[in-house]
Amino acid sequence: MTISGHVPAPDPDDAAAARAHSEAPEHDWSAASTQVFPALRPSGTQGVQLSELDPAQLATEGTKKHALALLDPGPADLAVAYVLRTPAFDVVINADHLLTWAISPETLRDTAMANLRAWSETAPWTDELSDGRHILSSDTGDGGDAARILLPEARRHIAGECGGPARILVALPDRDLLLAGSLNPGDEAFGGQLAAFVLDVF
Repeated sequence: MTISGHVPAPDPDDAAAARAHSEAPEHDWSAASTQVFPALRPSGTQGVQLSELDPAQLATEGTKKHALALLDPGPADLAVAYVLRTPAFDVVINADHLLTWAISPETLRDTAMANLRAWSETAPWTDELSDGRHILSSDTGDGGDAARILLPEARRHIAGECGGPARILVALPDRDLLLAGSLNPGDEAFGGQLAAFVLDVF
């Protein structure tokens, strides 16, 4: 409202809200860059392959009302999506995010993997020995446990703990659980037991 040519100062609460909105991770790469992570998705997940996303396709995808997730191929026919992780939920990253952040697909991929690696370096493993079976699991509940299988150093750790004469079975029933177990020669029951457990969790 203007009276006699005078304009009142903006409400400081309104200004703070506008600033907070512009600096939210969805709008500001500097805020988002520490919160992006890779996440595994089932085979057949619909999306746009990150490696095939050229500038023209990026612009087209970013303007769609329902933009698809950005994907990379993962292990065992799984898909790797990229998410903005918050304490309550994950936001699946699409082309619109890349346009808003003004970053390349390579920057997204490299940053997400670096964040996963940094988290994994301090995340604990649970180690169990039972009836000659070695079970290794990651179940921190932080959202990155299953995705640890993407890291070469995590795979080396699993192989060092569970490998040797035994084969290694790996299961990823949900985002918060990675299971690896040693399948010893002659242990015909373990594979079925692990599969039943994974099905129950899934």
